[in-house]
Amino acid sequence: MGDIVQTLAYGSWPSPIDASLAAAHDGHPDYVGFVGAEVWWTEPRPTEGGRRTLVRRRADRTEESVLPAPWNVRSRVIEYGGQPWTGAVGADGPLVVFVNFADQRLYAYEPAVPDSEPRPLTPVSLVGGGLRWVDPQLHLELGEVWCVLEEFTGDGPTDVRRVVAAVPLNGSAEQDRDAVRELTDAQHRFVTGPRVSPDGLRAAWLAWDHPRMPWDGTELMVADVAPDGTLRQARPVAGGLDESIAQVDWASDGSLLYAGDRTGWWNLYRASDSGPAEPLCPREEEFGGPLWTIGRRWFAPLESGLIAVVHGRGATALGILDPETGEVVDAAGPWTEYSPTLAVDGSRVAAIAASPRSAYEVVELDARTGRARVIGAAHDDPVDPAYYPEPQIRTFTGPVGREIHAHIYPPHHPGHVAPGDELPPYVVWAHGGPTSRAPLVLDLQIAYFTSRGIGVAEVNYGGSTGHGREYRNRLREQWGVVDVEDCAAVALALAEEGTADRDRLAVRGGSAGGWTSAASLVSTDVYACGTILYPILDLAGWGTGETHDFESQYLESLVGPLAEVPGRYAERSPTEHADRVTAPFLLLQGLDDVICPPAQCERFLARMEERARPVPHAYIAFEGEGHGFRRADTMVRVLESELSLYAQVFGLNPPGIPTLELAK
Repeated sequence: MGDIVQTLAYGSWPSPIDASLAAAHDGHPDYVGFVGAEVWWTEPRPTEGGRRTLVRRRADRTEESVLPAPWNVRSRVIEYGGQPWTGAVGADGPLVVFVNFADQRLYAYEPAVPDSEPRPLTPVSLVGGGLRWVDPQLHLELGEVWCVLEEFTGDGPTDVRRVVAAVPLNGSAEQDRDAVRELTDAQHRFVTGPRVSPDGLRAAWLAWDHPRMPWDGTELMVADVAPDGTLRQARPVAGGLDESIAQVDWASDGSLLYAGDRTGWWNLYRASDSGPAEPLCPREEEFGGPLWTIGRRWFAPLESGLIAVVHGRGATALGILDPETGEVVDAAGPWTEYSPTLAVDGSRVAAIAASPRSAYEVVELDARTGRARVIGAAHDDPVDPAYYPEPQIRTFTGPVGREIHAHIYPPHHPGHVAPGDELPPYVVWAHGGPTSRAPLVLDLQIAYFTSRGIGVAEVNYGGSTGHGREYRNRLREQWGVVDVEDCAAVALALAEEGTADRDRLAVRGGSAGGWTSAASLVSTDVYACGTILYPILDLAGWGTGETHDFESQYLESLVGPLAEVPGRYAERSPTEHADRVTAPFLLLQGLDDVICPPAQCERFLARMEERARPVPHAYIAFEGEGHGFRRADTMVRVLESELSLYAQVFGLNPPGIPTLELAK
């Protein structure tokens, strides 16, 4: 391209990062594990109907998809799922047990056996959402796989029970629910899969109940494993109403390890039979995170007694912790973000890592040498990296002087600049959750905008994770207030310092971020337009049966007890104040979404139609999509529609983008 730099207005720069390229690279590998000496993981296939496949890395370093389409390795337990597979080497080679998304049955598969096909291990239930499984652990000596069973008892989303259960590997439960052995009673609403001690005598798992979310308070349960494989005398040994334990596991010496936040930070502890638990590395940083999916791993004990840890403050690193000294040695390498999934084999640690210049890839760390290398799903630049954004880690000051953490992605193009007197448009991205965070990693959807001359500001507003419990608790009873204020504070600060054009600011988010976007359009005049994806829009409806069981009482802490403050639910709901929306918006929704159902969008739009002065807007609903879009063709239309909205409102001229028709 040479050194010629052309001057073109923001938003009109030609970019090689088109919507189909961004869609093809959406999602990332996850749920890494060892099967014998091989590393296996799940991986998205956006162009194959959005399914997730299981990938293995063979000894000759080649990668292959273990399961062809339409097999989709994904659980629906608590709707967000979790660890969907496990594997071991049996007499006939690898044995893998996985959850298939379409019917939620557990299947066993032996890929080395000629002409073998996955065979079902569990029956189909016709009641409500059926039988669902997650977080499987193989126990070949018992001929079973132990996991979490979610069983619907009626047609309602909260007619459900969850227990730890054992499924026979011989297929005897394929059509027989009674052949599934329940290992716990349903005394707790939510449980994670059991981890069995090295001597096989004890099992440990996490449990919690409504109205708490797992980052509010969980109990660490321990039971004795009887010779017949039953669990006896289950008892809580740590945690409680105000302590969140994010993960539990056993060290090689039989001691019990867990990540708990009693100090305000998720730190590692070694449980004791005789006294208080021992902190292994007390720091004001996180060695755990929010348990949005079941089976997450932020630490993994090694045979040597050392512990692999994913830890950090605002970002994450992979380290090796010596529990005797409390010292952590981090793996060298370019990665600045690690997913909460780890697997170990001897001194080998498998992880999933990314950076601002590379998407998530499978990494292996040698705990003896500290050397880390990419072994799977290797990042391969689909375009010249010169088109990638160059993010800035910023801390802004919000109301009452509170800190707000954000990642700023200025417009960036190797061959174009804007006229010197023009300020760039910016879109504020509000992440979902809201108990979550935006990681600092390469995202081609962000690059799609920045390479065209539109800046992006990802705001880790109060309530986000990665900065301790106090930061997380800022959103308690303040949802729709603190998140809206923090996003607005960042947007206005960017305008005031001359980074962004005050008249060309937008807000965008999905799920809880969709709520923040809609609430921002209702309650502020900061933004010229907004993009709202699969949102919550009506708190009263969502809090009284319109969502799934896991989050059905989430608003009790985010907004307040509905029985005590019903007026607050109405006051903060965008649906109740649709007449206040004056900025154009794009509303995007999956028709199969049971978490934020289409009824929320339809109710909001009906209220919009009642007003005297219409607001330009578009509503696109996608068949076959649930909560979070997974299909490539969907994501292409989403990105192009979003860009067209900004083009029309901001007066931009992006080449080659279909025009989004805005209703008035």
